[in-house]
Formats: sequence, structure tokens, C-alpha cells
Amino acid sequence: MVGWLCLLARGDDSKDLEILVLRHEVAVLRRQAGQPRLSWPDRAILSALTRGLPKALRAHRLVTPGTLLRWHRRLVTRKWTYPKRGRGRPPTDPEIVALTERLATENRSWGYERIRGELMRLGYRVSGSTVRRILKRAGLGPAPRRHDDRWRDFVRIHAASTLACDFFAVDTVTLRRLYVLFVVEVGTRIVHVLGVTANPDGARVAQQARNLVIDLGDRATAMRFRVCDRDAKFTRVFDDVLADNGTKVIKIPPRASRANCYAERWVRTVRAECADQMLIYGERHLRSVLQEYADHYNAHRPHQSRQQRPPDQDEQVVVPLEGWIQRRKVLSGAINEYHRAA
Repeated sequence: MVGWLCLLARGDDSKDLEILVLRHEVAVLRRQAGQPRLSWPDRAILSALTRGLPKALRAHRLVTPGTLLRWHRRLVTRKWTYPKRGRGRPPTDPEIVALTERLATENRSWGYERIRGELMRLGYRVSGSTVRRILKRAGLGPAPRRHDDRWRDFVRIHAASTLACDFFAVDTVTLRRLYVLFVVEVGTRIVHVLGVTANPDGARVAQQARNLVIDLGDRATAMRFRVCDRDAKFTRVFDDVLADNGTKVIKIPPRASRANCYAERWVRTVRAECADQMLIYGERHLRSVLQEYADHYNAHRPHQSRQQRPPDQDEQVVVPLEGWIQRRKVLSGAINEYHRAA
């Protein structure tokens, strides 16, 4: 404003001379400088003063009509700015994604529409394409490819009616090899030590199968499958005794001990906690040791797959905190059991 007031006291010749000098300076700057950067006050002043110039002179200024229109469009854009959103559809809720993957993993025969229907029953409305996209991103293909009749799924479904059977060997102090036949109820993990012998011939093995039926009692009719390997010690007579009771024999593939994992895991446990901790003198001694360990295993030892409950215990028992903690020695102190005193 002070500069404009000073111009009023100057003559026209002085102003014209200054205009010529300024025009030449602008021409020189245009040849050398790039795009000038104007602040918002500069734009406001130039916009207001340029309107008073003749139309012929407006084209030679830094601020052209196109510049004014561009500034106006920027002002409109800044005023009507909305929150930025990502392109395309919004992402799926992570809770729905996790639930969809869980349903597909736990139900391998379910297709996209079956999973979609189950989600709708749980209060989530999604489309079949969304389910397909979630499973594809998680590496889960369509139902026919996910449902491959895995051996693990078969055992899990029929665990309550499946027996896992196997032999394991123990060497005595005289280097005599004894064979132990045992059966594990897959559903409850209860172990039955059927017999100990140095010569597992057909007659003895068949008698041990009859002892198993007696030990199972009423549960014998509910056992539909017996999983075992292809050992020659499992004779036809042994299979016929269980077949008469309605139990079907399923032999695992050759050299695939993992297919009989429940029996193999118990062999590792009984060796680590019992057989490898003491010297065995004979059949009678080994039979007594294994029976005592089996009683401990079934009635006291916690099991991870049963929420730290022993196999014989169906429900979690609330133990009071009153009373002394007593120790009971098993296998002459090789294993200890602890109980609250009554």
C-alpha cells in the first residue's frame, strides 16, 4: 500500500520509463528462469491487478486467464475434499477371514456355498466369490482338492471305535528277547498289556486276543476297527477272534510306522519311563512291571490330548486345596504319584 501511494506523486514519464525497464527485466527472466513459484498473496495481488489491464496486455503477463482458471479449480478442489478411500471394494473383516479359513480347515469336504451358508447362520453375510477369494489367498483349494480322505482324518473321526495294536521287544539281563503285545484305545488312550512271551506263536496270540475281548467288556462291541502293522506275529487266528466280535482289521502301509502313531507313541513312553529305567529278569518280572506301569498310565498320568486328564478320567475333577500332599512310589520309586491326603 505504501508503494502505491508513492506512485501517485510520480509523473507519467517516470512511470513509463519504469514500465519499460520492468518489461525488459521480465523478458530476460523468462529466457533464463523456469516456472515461477507464486505464493497465495502473490496470486491474490496479480489476479486483482490483472483485471485492470487491457485485453491485449494480459497475454504478456505471468498470470494469464488460463492461470486464473487453474487457480480457481484448485480452490474448488481444496474446498470439496472428501476423505480418501481405497480403490475397489472395502477389505473383508479379519474375523470373517479367520472364521472362513477355520471352517474350511475343519470341514475339508465343504464347498464355497456350504461355507457361505454356515457363515450366514452365524450372522455373517458374504458372497460365494468372497469365500473363494479368502480360501484361494490362504492356499486352500476347492472342496474336492481339500477332501482327500487323509488317514489322519479317518483315525480322528473313528477314534472312539478304533484300537491301535502292536508289539515291542524288551531284552532281559540274560539277553533274552521278550515280545510284548499291547492295545491302545485311541478314543480314551487306555492301554491294555495283553501278554509277554518269547515265542509269539499263533495259539498264544489268539489267546491274548480273547483276553482283550474280556478286558474290554461291554466296550468290545463298540470297537469297529483295529489298526496294526503287517508283522507276521499277527496271525490269521488273532484276526478271526476280533472279526467274530465285529472288529475290522486295517493294516497300515509297509514301512509307514507313522500310520500307527498312537501305538508307536506309547512304545516310546513306556521305554523312556519304565523299560529303560530298570533291568528285566524274565517274563514274570516284565509282566509285573508293565502291569504296574499300565495302571499308573491309565489312572494317574496326565495326557496332553485329554486336557491333562488321565485316560480313565472322563471329566475334570476339582481337587480341594486342603490336606497334605502325599507321595506314592510306583515301580520302586522310578515314578512318583502325588495325592491330597483325605
